[in-house]
Amino acid sequence: MRQVVKKIRNLLKQYAKLKRDLTAFNQVSSPSFDGVSSHSSRNGTESRLINHIDLSYQLKEVEDALNAIDDPQYQFILHDYVIEKRFTRNEACNQLSVSVSKFNYLKNGALQTFAKLYGDAMG
Repeated sequence: MRQVVKKIRNLLKQYAKLKRDLTAFNQVSSPSFDGVSSHSSRNGTESRLINHIDLSYQLKEVEDALNAIDDPQYQFILHDYVIEKRFTRNEACNQLSVSVSKFNYLKNGALQTFAKLYGDAMG
């Protein structure tokens, strides 16, 4: 289970990066699909579109799993501590009024809950 928690934590750390990548992609002008484009240009366009779809799908799966979590402490830990990195561990402990050991217990529970929901969403 430790490997799963580590993998999920890394996925959530990449979540903000995925959102930035998708935003950057959306800010690029729309590619042309007319028949005048060269063959290599169309392949580049197709690659960018496939990448965009893949990023969008990954974000949706993460967001669906995050939104399915009802526990406000878990939501705080996953969003504000793991993803956004708004707080240090000690600050997060203060926010939740818990000890470091209780925080670590809650963090592992939050990551395991997310892993299960994310796994269910993936099929």
